[in-house]
Amino acid sequence: MAVRNKFKYGLLALLVSASLTGCGLDGDDGEQGETGAQGPQGEQGTPGADGSDGTDASIGIELDVVGRAFLGNQGAAEIVQYHVATQTIYATNTGTNTIAVIPAGNLTSAVLADPINTINLTPSTITLPADINGAVLGGVNSIAVNGDLMAVAVAADVKTDNGFVLFYSGLDAGAATFLDSVEVGALPDMVTFTPDGGKVLVANEGEPSDDYTVDPVGSVSVINILASGEPEETGTTVGFSAFNDAQADLMSQGMMFPNPSGRTINGTAITTTVAQDLEPEYIAATNDVAYVSLQENNGLAVIDLEELTVDVVGLGTKAWANFDIDIQENDSVSFGQYTGLYGVYQPDSMAAFSWKDATFLVTANEGDAREYFFDVADEAACTAAGGVEFDEDNGCLAYTDEVKVEDLTAAPNSELAMLQATGEADDLRVTSAMGDADGNGEYDAAYAYGARSFTIWDQNGLVVYDSGDDFERITASVHGVQFNNDNDVNEGDSRSENKGPEPEAITVGQIGDRTYAFIGLERMGGIFVYDVTNPYDVQFTEYVFNRDLTDGLTADDIIGDLAPESLVFVSAEDSPSGEALLIVGNEVSGTVSVWQISQL
Repeated sequence: MAVRNKFKYGLLALLVSASLTGCGLDGDDGEQGETGAQGPQGEQGTPGADGSDGTDASIGIELDVVGRAFLGNQGAAEIVQYHVATQTIYATNTGTNTIAVIPAGNLTSAVLADPINTINLTPSTITLPADINGAVLGGVNSIAVNGDLMAVAVAADVKTDNGFVLFYSGLDAGAATFLDSVEVGALPDMVTFTPDGGKVLVANEGEPSDDYTVDPVGSVSVINILASGEPEETGTTVGFSAFNDAQADLMSQGMMFPNPSGRTINGTAITTTVAQDLEPEYIAATNDVAYVSLQENNGLAVIDLEELTVDVVGLGTKAWANFDIDIQENDSVSFGQYTGLYGVYQPDSMAAFSWKDATFLVTANEGDAREYFFDVADEAACTAAGGVEFDEDNGCLAYTDEVKVEDLTAAPNSELAMLQATGEADDLRVTSAMGDADGNGEYDAAYAYGARSFTIWDQNGLVVYDSGDDFERITASVHGVQFNNDNDVNEGDSRSENKGPEPEAITVGQIGDRTYAFIGLERMGGIFVYDVTNPYDVQFTEYVFNRDLTDGLTADDIIGDLAPESLVFVSAEDSPSGEALLIVGNEVSGTVSVWQISQL
């Protein structure tokens, strides 16, 4: 169940004092008596000690850009990390398959006068090896930093083969040197350390080949870090084969399994197990538990890091009948509330924080469809290979679960039939993997990708708070018809029919005695801030933006920061300026931006 955002208002207390006066009713007043003698004076008490100075109450925060770097090409700066001891930012550069090293020790609290244009941080690079023991490497996907170590997740050149985590040491000395490699599962997409640095966790997405004929299992690799500071030679793989017979139960919890099972493609009969279909996307961890988002499946895996046992929880859906949503690309702000339309959370990034010694998760509910194309000569070859359709730009479509609302066949008298009747939702992209519970080809409702929100979950997988329709309502108020913009062209209202603003990145951090969640919108490029100190009393705090929205510009011409992919919070104690920082990796613009966070 989604909960609307709550705003906390202060109350004014009024103290009223009254005095009562009595009057005599009988006879005249008597004469005033003589003044009595003064009583003995007591000894004066010892003066009390001065009280300590009070602290100003925080009424919010503000963010300003104090640093920016350009990695030299668009498509870079996907994942960022911060090394405390040397005050250095590390960022992946997928365009050159390198890691940018950005010194940040000279950052001050001076706000950039022209934050959209100014570049004041200069990166150097770490070049990754082309192969490991003869295994050809593909692109860098993720990095994580802890103490003197950096872990780098790199896919194999053939993405369905096992990938590797490369370890670098020497960060404390400012000279990262290759240390060792550990083989992990197929397509390691995200890597992180546990908070104590004792383990490295890797989300192995295990995507299928482009024609879906090879589909490795998804998994999570657990690599122990030895007392010497080196990784174990091999990691432990945690998979999902135990759930191969539990698909129906997981679907009843709101999970979905979009795949072409039962079809024949390129001569291969496709049969997909649950273990193959689950594709770990992101990990948030305590020292004892790893929480793993299963984005395309709308699920969450919970791994006990001591016993290496795993549970899987479905995340359910969100009813758009209760919130405003714009589902029409008509060059206007056109909100509506729609019976028969639901959001599938499908979180990407996650973070963990504690309240009352209990763990809570925050998720950025981006949403994601599956779509796989493979190369063929022409339309006839695509048909012969068992493809769905031929596209001159992309090739032969092996599989997608993405359809428009108008393409679904509605069950008679269903919510979907009501939704289709007005035509407003016709072009909204939804999944074909939900809404047809009995499998008869008739749908009862439509399920759109993502929830256009961030959500707080408790350790039981239950919703504590959801930001509802805040992201679209607030960006529409700020940007007008330029809201729901794309990240590579300035064309307002161009994403309303397809996941809207797409909350992608999320992190949490503590400033003073308050805990804040920071959420980056992949399409608009803005960043939302919420006070989540008490997860049951969440407050919207701030929205910031660093992008030129001049109409018609493409990614080659747009200035500013486009597509925040990752966020890292740096506490005031660890910051070179003495102020808390938010470091943002902006994938499309290839920039790293540093926001200073100040309490008001």
